[in-house]
Amino acid sequence: MKKVIIGTRGSALALWQAHYIAKRLLEECQLESEIKIVQTKGDKILDTPLSKIGGKGLFTKELEELLLHKEIDLAVHSLKDVPVVLPDGLNLCAITEREDVRDCFLSLHYGSIAELPQGARVGTTSLRRTMQVKSMRQDLQTQSLRGNVQTRLKRLENGEFEGIILASAGLKRLGIQGEIPFCHFLSTQEMLPAMGQGALGLESHQDSPFNAYFAMLNDPQTALLCGCEREFVKRLDGGCQVPIGVYAMMEDEAIVLEAKIGLPSGGQMLRSKIKGQNAKEIATKLADEFLAQGAREILQKAQEWDFSATI
Repeated sequence: MKKVIIGTRGSALALWQAHYIAKRLLEECQLESEIKIVQTKGDKILDTPLSKIGGKGLFTKELEELLLHKEIDLAVHSLKDVPVVLPDGLNLCAITEREDVRDCFLSLHYGSIAELPQGARVGTTSLRRTMQVKSMRQDLQTQSLRGNVQTRLKRLENGEFEGIILASAGLKRLGIQGEIPFCHFLSTQEMLPAMGQGALGLESHQDSPFNAYFAMLNDPQTALLCGCEREFVKRLDGGCQVPIGVYAMMEDEAIVLEAKIGLPSGGQMLRSKIKGQNAKEIATKLADEFLAQGAREILQKAQEWDFSATI
């Protein structure tokens, strides 16, 4: 059987993810792989907040075009970057076991967000993180932070920020969480993650001859819980670059789904959770609860947000 061609972005984290999947395909499915690096729109435009250059497919579209033309067999994504609606002909063939779902606060001098001095600069271009930081500390200046993990850490080291916020999963996968003096993992009570955060989403063509092999890498519980989160966001017609925090977990053999929606200013926010057995049912029910409280209007306002307004 021919080699599987794996498409990936070119950052150190994306390459780690692609090589991790290639290793598993070889060990578990006896399939050899070849890595093809692709630059996406999100990689090319680094001087503009993500929410201003389009909310859907910023890190996936170019890879999906190659899948549709069958120039690659598999695209490996951070699941949080994958839109809730895929192009016709493509599918999420597997979702891997989740890493740490939490966000992480990193600083050269301060051990937590609470310890930051008045008016301190916090680097993040995520509207979701901005919303939650500002809800904790209205005085903090949330400033745009784009680029790969190493670029963001370098900007912190250069003194551009008193602290930055990154996904814990990426830091752990790259083994660099110990390189910064202060690394505080934020609990999900402090900061809800993005949908699918910590998991990898494997995308393929629906008629790929390799789909049965790709499916062997799927983690059923992670797929169930991340699917619940994605269904919630889909119901709200949200995307990857909107201020929605959502997290599903198992508790006493039931699914607990918690979500938070608000304006990036932190001044208006909805938060609630629900418990049940059916993932799609509870996602729909919680989304409808948020919609009844004006979630769609909040998200529309957030899409018009001027990121510089939080500086």
